[in-house]
Amino acid sequence: MRLRYWTALIVTVCVAATLSFREARQTQVPVDALLTPSIDAPDIAPPADTGPDGPEPAEQPAEALAEEPQDARPSDAEVSTEVSNWSRAVEPGENLDVLLADAGLDAVARAEVSGAIGSEFDLRRLKPGHTLALEITADGRAKNATLEVDDGVNIHAAFGAEPSVRVAPPTLESIRQAGETEIENSIYAALEDAGIPTRFATDLELVFAGTLDLRRALVGGERMRIAWRENRLGDRVIGEPTIDFAELDLGEERYEVIWPEDGSSRTSIFKDDDLILTFDQPIRGARLSSAFGPRKHPIHGYVRMHSGVDFAAELGATVHATQAGRISFMGQKSGYGLMVEIEHAQDIKTIYAHLSAVNETLQVGQRIPAGQKIGDVGSTGTSTAPHLHYEVLVEGSPVPPLTDTHLSRIGDGTPHVDSPISIDAARDQLAALLAAADG
Repeated sequence: MRLRYWTALIVTVCVAATLSFREARQTQVPVDALLTPSIDAPDIAPPADTGPDGPEPAEQPAEALAEEPQDARPSDAEVSTEVSNWSRAVEPGENLDVLLADAGLDAVARAEVSGAIGSEFDLRRLKPGHTLALEITADGRAKNATLEVDDGVNIHAAFGAEPSVRVAPPTLESIRQAGETEIENSIYAALEDAGIPTRFATDLELVFAGTLDLRRALVGGERMRIAWRENRLGDRVIGEPTIDFAELDLGEERYEVIWPEDGSSRTSIFKDDDLILTFDQPIRGARLSSAFGPRKHPIHGYVRMHSGVDFAAELGATVHATQAGRISFMGQKSGYGLMVEIEHAQDIKTIYAHLSAVNETLQVGQRIPAGQKIGDVGSTGTSTAPHLHYEVLVEGSPVPPLTDTHLSRIGDGTPHVDSPISIDAARDQLAALLAAADG
């Protein structure tokens, strides 16, 4: 980190020095003025009269000079300890240098702050809503600089004898909530009317894909109850809320879904109290972001077959093998980026693509258990953002990873991490949250 900091700082200081030199030439400062050293001297009253040879210097009594306080002007040390606070949010069209200039920092000080923060954060990702806070010394230099970016993450730089830069994630409080609504036209509209996060419409559509055709099943009058979590920093909601449990009452049929929490990777779907589907996912607590089947490609722009499912996750999130098997490939592959392929029994393979890194302790041909870490989430290959593409192949052809039973039949049925809470416990928790909301 220190090497990146000094490299960025040297480059930005050189640029600032060049700009300052050009400004000096444009202002055409006299050469004598540039060569004359700056001297701090006490203020002297102008003489009352002048002689033929010029003004006579005014004399001050020795007693007056002796009585002048020695600390009339603060020392350099005293000046540097005096700081003022400044903060402002980024507005459309602004970059970091614009904010620093608005704070009153000169070109050299701006370069120092930009180099420090830029060593840990790509300044091209600065956007409206991000906030910069500064502690500025009396001589116009930054003592501390903090840039708050997405989800409350802070990039903090301290300037002194040993400059330091660190990334500080926020300390968040997880709040559980619940709501219920009646569907009239669409799930999205029903959620919006009830004050429930509308992104859950996508979660429901994706998790039911291949199990229940929501568009045909919903005719109006259906009831829905949902429990979810959201992370808060004070009064602010940070990041996307996550759905934990949903109950969809269609009148003659009732469907319920338990999503995995952070300690589990298993999703369960119930129909009229019977467990009809479970699947282990490769990232604990992650949410589906794209289903199996034809879709409009986010990069190419035309409809093509999506041969797996996508899980949205943070860059670097751990990816686990969903079933025991033998590693048949690790490396780069066109479109997939960095990927791992695992071969299972009965000519079944699983693919984990767009990784940022693979587990260095693994090698091709090695057998691994279910739950083994195989890599980290990334955005390599044909990808627009960090996520995992998960694919299941049976005899070389892709099958729906969530509903196809080939992979689940080759295991012993034991989940490799803790199972989610029971359906009864999920119902009790939902009822308690709804009662608290009504109370």
